[in-house]
Amino acid sequence: MKKRKDKLWFVLFTFPLLFIFTTVVIIPFLFGIAYSFVKWDGIPANPKVFVGFDNFIQLFKDERFLSSAWHTVKFTVMAVISVNVLGLAFSLFVTAKLRVRNVARTLFFMPNLIGGLILGYIWQFIFTDVFGYLGQSTGLDGIFFNWLLDPQFSLYAIVIVFTWQVAGYTMIIYIAGLQGIPDELVEAAKVDGANVWHRLTKITLPLLMPAFTICLFLTLSGAFKIYDVNLSLTRGGPNNATEMFAMNIYNEIFAYGNYGLGQAKAVIFFLVVAVFTLTQVVMTKKREVQY
Repeated sequence: MKKRKDKLWFVLFTFPLLFIFTTVVIIPFLFGIAYSFVKWDGIPANPKVFVGFDNFIQLFKDERFLSSAWHTVKFTVMAVISVNVLGLAFSLFVTAKLRVRNVARTLFFMPNLIGGLILGYIWQFIFTDVFGYLGQSTGLDGIFFNWLLDPQFSLYAIVIVFTWQVAGYTMIIYIAGLQGIPDELVEAAKVDGANVWHRLTKITLPLLMPAFTICLFLTLSGAFKIYDVNLSLTRGGPNNATEMFAMNIYNEIFAYGNYGLGQAKAVIFFLVVAVFTLTQVVMTKKREVQY
């Protein structure tokens, strides 16, 4: 009788969540896959023409889509490295025995509370006006200029903004991982004569692998799916030099009216993100150690 009541309570609390997830995620996802096999402009009154795999064949001939894929891969590699290196450095700093560690923890995390669109407009002002003023004042106009107008530097600008936003969040995860490392191991290493570098590379980093698994997954998927900062900071410019996966798909559907082709791109986008993130999780999981 008790087990039956427990099952009823379980169903009662999980059914609303499952219903919402199915309605908001699963059903639209299945509809999206179905739409990827038709030619349609997204207007309900217009007919949907079944074209099979023509949309998928066409997208691989779309140079703009392939270019956005390459921009996304470059951005993701740089962003994942910068976010995790900076987040780990922040976590090591705020867990040290310093008086300002609580203030620093707050300041490092605060950018994560700002929405992506607002963040993009803030940094747009910095790159446009502040960098221009610094370039004129210091004479270093080869460094301080409007990066957003230069195709070679605009992608780096987005990396900086994304890193500034997300590094504080990864810092919190790394802090939890650092606090989970037994003090006895660190003290034993000190007694054995291990210096700071040896303790970091032989004890701290190996035992932080669960935190690395989480942070790499979050930053990898977040970098691939970036849209709001991309929209507010550069809108894909200049000359489509910063148009990412998500923005290309959005433009294909809502700007050009190619609903079927856009959905085909979204399906490929989903597969790419799934393959990269699952591969990363499997690889980092294998490197986790037990203590």
